[in-house]
Amino acid sequence: MLLAVLVLAARTPSETGVVEIRARELGRWLGLSESRVRHAVVPGLRRSGVVEVDTLEGEFGQDWGLECRVLPMWEAQSQVGHPLALTKPELATFLRLLEALMAPGWVHGDGSVTPAGLLGGRTGHGAARDRLALLLLVLEAGKTGRVPLCGGQVNKRYGRPVATLARLLGCSLSQAERVLERLEEAGLVERPRRQTRSGLKQVSRLVVPSVAAAHGDGHAGSGTARRRESPGGADGRAVVADLAGTAWPCEDSSTPEKPQVGGSAEPNGPGEEDLATTTALHTDHSSVADVGSKADVLGGFSGFAASGSCGRPERAGAHEDHVRVAPGASPQPGCGGSKGPLRGENQPESAGRVEATTCAASHRPLTVPAGVHRLQQRRQRVAELDDLRHRSALAPVAWLWSRLRGGQQAVALRATDRALEALSGIVGAKSAPHVLAARLTDRLHEVGGEALVRDPMGWLLGRGLVQRPACPDLRCDDGIRLDTGNDCPTCGNILHIRRTLRAQVAAQVEAETPGMDPATYRTEVEQRLRKETVLEEARAQILRARAEREAKQRQMAIARRRALEEDAELARRQAPCADCGLPECAGLCPACSYRRRTEELLREAVDLAVAVRADLSDAASVDELTQQCETDTRALLDTAGERACGRDADPALVAFNAPQLAQQLRDERRAAALRRLLGSQEVVAEADAAYEALLRHRGRGAEEAAEHAADAAGRRAAEFLLRQRLDELHAARRRWAVVRSATDRVSVDAA
Repeated sequence: MLLAVLVLAARTPSETGVVEIRARELGRWLGLSESRVRHAVVPGLRRSGVVEVDTLEGEFGQDWGLECRVLPMWEAQSQVGHPLALTKPELATFLRLLEALMAPGWVHGDGSVTPAGLLGGRTGHGAARDRLALLLLVLEAGKTGRVPLCGGQVNKRYGRPVATLARLLGCSLSQAERVLERLEEAGLVERPRRQTRSGLKQVSRLVVPSVAAAHGDGHAGSGTARRRESPGGADGRAVVADLAGTAWPCEDSSTPEKPQVGGSAEPNGPGEEDLATTTALHTDHSSVADVGSKADVLGGFSGFAASGSCGRPERAGAHEDHVRVAPGASPQPGCGGSKGPLRGENQPESAGRVEATTCAASHRPLTVPAGVHRLQQRRQRVAELDDLRHRSALAPVAWLWSRLRGGQQAVALRATDRALEALSGIVGAKSAPHVLAARLTDRLHEVGGEALVRDPMGWLLGRGLVQRPACPDLRCDDGIRLDTGNDCPTCGNILHIRRTLRAQVAAQVEAETPGMDPATYRTEVEQRLRKETVLEEARAQILRARAEREAKQRQMAIARRRALEEDAELARRQAPCADCGLPECAGLCPACSYRRRTEELLREAVDLAVAVRADLSDAASVDELTQQCETDTRALLDTAGERACGRDADPALVAFNAPQLAQQLRDERRAAALRRLLGSQEVVAEADAAYEALLRHRGRGAEEAAEHAADAAGRRAAEFLLRQRLDELHAARRRWAVVRSATDRVSVDAA
């Protein structure tokens, strides 16, 4: 069902939102037969509530033409920034991807041929699951074709690639293993292996070669081991020769921000072993420096770097000018003073070594001013936030965040959550923290920096986190479109309208009073512009009042309708039984309901018996046979009731069991009627025609399949004949009722 929803979503036209497709064509996309689509896929889509399906029925009531509407995409069209509100280029890209993976292929009228996708020719059992698995793997794969593996402990028997695919598909490990084996046999997925020092071969990667080929990476799918060599030469390579003890991050080990599979991203290179089949994956570490065999330490600090070697000036020395040094603490150049490693300046080699030697010889910790310690603690508070989205969004105001108290931080976090939620509906959940961080950066530039903000709490709640739309567009923030990052076109339109109005007023004033003094001219133009602005505001107030009045009227109408519905529902519940008069039975008590259902089933059983036995053109014989069948059926029902409940059973129990017994009797009559019609000439002729047609299509040797087709055709023909006879019986009874009423009226008039 999931693959069918994805195919229909990809084929959804951006103009109408309604997909028109035949059941056979949908089956070709899914790798299923037309019968399977009509009897399993279409009913499943209707039951799911995700897709609304309207059908054009065929000759025997089958779903022939389908008009499908993917309801989440349909509802997202009216919501700005919704993830499913796809534009026409996005829908075209999605459809292009599905065509490359599973398109069935077409031959056009002009003779051109559209080739099938990678799994276009795959049909039969498991074809739909294979297509869905390949699609999910392609969406998860990076530019090198590698799929991030799931983290945590997995079953050693199956391995991490199988566990990853099982979590993507939501199926068992055995089913995922079979799917992965089929994809691997088709050459669509590779699992490179490498022999370790222990002599074992372990599955190390899950690679989709077609993705790597599409990005121009020809070596992504190979199983050749690829290592990152350290600058230390042979010693460094010896460290990573056996990954059983260590694992270096790969150059392209970046993973999506929200992968479909939970857990850690794989940190190994494309040819390295999958050591996580026995141990849980550890946290990835950023590769911020080259690995060397020797580390040059200057001044006793292993993190020392030369000036200008890091491109992030805000990392070490931001806002240190605003820190007050504790009284009595004298800054020391080599041990945390104003020119120490915390500021990142180059230290004189001799001075640095002397200071380090002095501190080490005295066996005392480095003396750092208390103000610097407090600043470092404040800067760590943003980094200590649990939510990654909060850390990313509040990074530009880390110093302001450190000035907030515990209760103020809780209030600011709630305001941040509201801002992120509003931005998620516009730019998406992934981009919302970055957009909010950019907004805070712009707001800080307006005031001149964090040091000039006197009230951090008020500034964050009233200026930093709030959106300031300059026009009615909800995506506008200070004249910038949040979703595109460009200038807001609505603001440009408003500015153009205002400039046009000013030009019109100026032209009107100049035409009325030519040769006016420039100062008087400007004064007159400004006065008329103010008048136009007042009139425009008055018109806007009238429109707002009208809209509010219409909204109140709609709410009142809704309230009245609900009140009427509640009154009607209450009256229905309090209504007495229509048959026995028992009060407060919602119009029908349980006993009478069972009796009505029993009578309805009895009539159906009698009609089934009469339709296949009587001559429908003879009214007298039909009436006589109907009375006889009704008497016999009631006797059978009474006998079955005594057998099921006992001779002296409670009448309520007998009434409760009567509908079930009547339904069983009706089903038996229907089966007997179908068996009787299977021997008719029409059914036999239909079965023979189906048998001969299949033999002509497949040739001799397909007798068994032809017999099955003949049996199926005979059953369909018998059901069709039974429905036709029942319709004729009901129509004849209506005609005879009209004739009897007319005859009785004539006899009464004559009397």
